[in-house]
Amino acid sequence: MDFTALNANTKTGAASNTAASSATGTSAQETSDRFLKLLVAQLQNQDPMNPMDNAAVTTQMAQIQTVTGVSTLNSSIQGLANQFGQMQALQSVSLVGREVTVPGDKVTVADGKAALSFDLASAADTVKLEVLNGAGSVIATQDLGKMKSGMQSVTWDASKAAETTGLSYRITATNGGTGVTATTLMRDTVRAVNTSGATLQLELKNSGLVDYDKVRALG
Repeated sequence: MDFTALNANTKTGAASNTAASSATGTSAQETSDRFLKLLVAQLQNQDPMNPMDNAAVTTQMAQIQTVTGVSTLNSSIQGLANQFGQMQALQSVSLVGREVTVPGDKVTVADGKAALSFDLASAADTVKLEVLNGAGSVIATQDLGKMKSGMQSVTWDASKAAETTGLSYRITATNGGTGVTATTLMRDTVRAVNTSGATLQLELKNSGLVDYDKVRALG
């Protein structure tokens, strides 16, 4: 397994995190220094007969401490986000070779059957499965009846189908005559993990690159 891209991304993330922290720290320090210089100049040039109230000085000091604290907090949060991304990338490597369920409509036939799954946005009183060939023509239909909302699994008997390769499927669902959104899903095998971009992606055998957060189920 090639970890070059992953290692490079981890080093880059660490370097970016360090640089961001350094830049934020410098910015906060510069802001604090400028404030102190202005405060000293204000004290030096104040009216001796009407000196600045101690409460006003305390308030200004509290304000600059708040600004400095917020800058430091932002840097800490960014650092935690970078570390979480690196940890997520490392954990995703364990998915290589495993099957995942992602959005997709390809049909894989094994031993004359195809296991299909889909996600219904809400309950439906009529659900219909249609299997299409490579040309987009419907070669098989199956009424699935009523179904609850959420992820559903069905098996299509392809033993009598004239075609078993290059197939896709779609789900049509309604409830009281109103259409129900159905997201078709498919099982695919993880071949590699791509960390070169801003988003962690999985390289799948049949689907190509898919964002990591699109995975609905493992195994």
